[in-house]
Formats: sequence, C-alpha cells, structure tokens
Amino acid sequence: MNETRIVELRRERGWTQEKLADACRVGIRTIQRLEAGSDASLETLSLVADALGVPVRDLFATIESDELNGRVDSFESRTNDQQSARDRTHGGWRYLFIGVGVVITLLGATNGQLGSVIIPAYWGGGVLILFALQRLYLDPHLDAKFPLSRSKRDRRLQKRREAQPNAR
Repeated sequence: MNETRIVELRRERGWTQEKLADACRVGIRTIQRLEAGSDASLETLSLVADALGVPVRDLFATIESDELNGRVDSFESRTNDQQSARDRTHGGWRYLFIGVGVVITLLGATNGQLGSVIIPAYWGGGVLILFALQRLYLDPHLDAKFPLSRSKRDRRLQKRREAQPNAR
C-alpha cells in the first residue's frame, strides 16, 4: 500500500471531504476510503488528481511498487495522448467552421444584397449551431472515444473551482 497525500492536498485547498467528492464526481465513501489508504483504480485516482489540480503521481508521498510506478506513468501518458487527440479533433471542427465561413463570406461579398443576409446569418446563426453540435454530438462522442480526456468547458469549470477554494 502506498501512502497518499490526498488529505494534505485537500486541506491545502480548504476543502471538506464532501467538496472533494463533489468536485471528483465520486461518492464521499470513496474519498474516505482513499484517505484511509485503501486501493483505488487509476481512473478514480485520475478524477481525484484532476479535481485537486495535480498529476496522479503527486497523490502519493512515495510510490513503493515498481509495478504501480509503471502503471501510473502509462496512465499519465495515455491521459496526455487522449487529451491531445481530443483537442486536435475539437480544433479541427473549429477550423472547419471558420473555413466554411471564409468561403461563404467571399461568395456572399460577390452577391450584393443576398450576401448581406448570408454572411451575418452564417457567422451569427452558425456559431449557435456549432455550439449546439458541440454540446449534443461532439462532446459526448469525444467523451466516449477519449474517456481519460476532458472538454474545455470541464477544464474551465475546474479552474474556477480552484480559483475559489473555499466556495461550496
């Protein structure tokens, strides 16, 4: 068994066990077991580490087992790879939207009055459609394809929680 630093990291932020459990989206009993030194899956440890804003490795005072050390390294590598792939896919959709918008703008500029309707409609309405597609299709698809990654929205929410450590 490896000694964890979860209690120390949680207290540094001024969080209760309930606050950490909410931030991780796990049960309070899971947090209590982790703080008592019980073993947990790497996925659960990843949720806790993300909520505390530290790498999984930093949850432990020392990692005694070479096997666990290798598993943590592998897990962190997979997490980084999946986050990069998710960000590239998300960026690709954004560039597709911008590229289509440039083409529509250029074509609309040559069409006089029709262009004066199409251009604002695309850039105004298209943004709303893009956000809806992102929330309804892209994010759930990327969550399933890259389960160790997080959406930009989730990362922003995490940063806000970290910026307000005593807020409940």
